Amino acid sequence: MTLLHEDRLFPSDPAGRALARRLYDVVSTLPIISPHGHTDPRWWAENAAFSNAAELFVTPDHYVTRMLVSQGVAFEALGIGAEAEPDPRTIWRTFAAHYHLFQGTPSRLWVDHALSHVFGISKRLSPATADDSFDAIAECLPKPAYRPHGLYDRFGIEAIATTDAALDDLSPHQAVRDSDWAGHVLPTYRPDAVTDPETPGFAEGVDQLGALTGCDTSTWDGYLDAHRARRAFFISMGATATDHGTPTAHTADLSPSSARALFDRVRAGAPSPEDAALFRAQMLTEFARMSCSDGLVMQLHAGSARNHSKFVAKSYGPDRGFDIPRRVGFVDELRPLLNAVGFDPNFKMILFTLDESTYARELAPLAGAYPCLTLGPPWWFHDSFEGMRRFRQMALETAGFYNTAGFNDDTRALCSIPARHDVARRCDSAFLAELVLSHRLDEEEAFEIAPELANGLARKAYGLARE
Repeated sequence: MTLLHEDRLFPSDPAGRALARRLYDVVSTLPIISPHGHTDPRWWAENAAFSNAAELFVTPDHYVTRMLVSQGVAFEALGIGAEAEPDPRTIWRTFAAHYHLFQGTPSRLWVDHALSHVFGISKRLSPATADDSFDAIAECLPKPAYRPHGLYDRFGIEAIATTDAALDDLSPHQAVRDSDWAGHVLPTYRPDAVTDPETPGFAEGVDQLGALTGCDTSTWDGYLDAHRARRAFFISMGATATDHGTPTAHTADLSPSSARALFDRVRAGAPSPEDAALFRAQMLTEFARMSCSDGLVMQLHAGSARNHSKFVAKSYGPDRGFDIPRRVGFVDELRPLLNAVGFDPNFKMILFTLDESTYARELAPLAGAYPCLTLGPPWWFHDSFEGMRRFRQMALETAGFYNTAGFNDDTRALCSIPARHDVARRCDSAFLAELVLSHRLDEEEAFEIAPELANGLARKAYGLARE
């Protein structure tokens, strides 16, 4: 039995399928650029073996846990919470018993790909195969080829970025730099916890930001200087980008006196919702100005209602699958920022959304006009074959291919990285084949574009020089 058909995701008509195969053959083994993701930097520093299949595939993967919880499986049965099931084999059996829930989903493709291509397992996960697959994975994990460095090499990764809080000391990144391992792991500056006044512990975090940098973060100017100092530190550790996860894409460009007054109000504690939203908006513009000076590419991930369930957040913590897409806008919301720095040649901004209705209406026209803007790939809930096709169909006509940032996997599940890139490369090969067969693109052009979509555009968008 083969878990994955060799023609998966290719067109059903013979001519389209044949051309998609040829395009895919050109890109299938190209190096992976992973410029935005959430792998644990300690994996790369310590190169320790993963302990079991449940730790690798189930407990940390919110795509998996949210589906199982939606069907009545308790978090505890997945190894999460104060009363968590301690036996990883039992957790794996629970996953196997409910694996049918993932039929037709991206997660099914990713897990099947990892089981087949990474661990050599030929039988689909089920209650009947649970123990055999658990044991097969357990036998592999201690081997060097299945530790983080071995997987990095086997997956053909050229560069991988982690996402790191402004207050992180980046000691795992320093450990990688001090080692003799040749992997290229770089941090990304994520300052949300010290720029969103509604984040628990915001005031304490701003104090710590001051202590780390020696800047007086009781004042607006000192607070901005502290961010500049941390960004400089991240750059010294290899960072090429920042990342900002905000509820909306609202930006503001207040006068210096108004910005200082706003900072004083939020710094005093218990800001109003209006002041908190305005402060987030102002800080996006301030970070854009900083990017003009230091060259860090600015990523904006807007439109997630984080931790929708208060019960889940309180009982099991964040990142448990209860972040939900919301409606967002970009045209009016980004106008203050773009009027301030939109034509600065040093400014680059990559836009992501969970609101697909904005692709054709707002995002593609914006990126098709402003030289600073690039469209990030389908994110999170839309990181799927259908989501990628919808993105291409809606963005191409106004933004073209070259105003997009290629693909990034945005994952914390290490073994899903090659699977996600494989899906993107297959999807783009199929899409290009259709353009050729409908005579909207020359075949030679399709073969030139395919490698750009696979890794060239991502390398360019994030300023990652070829190793």
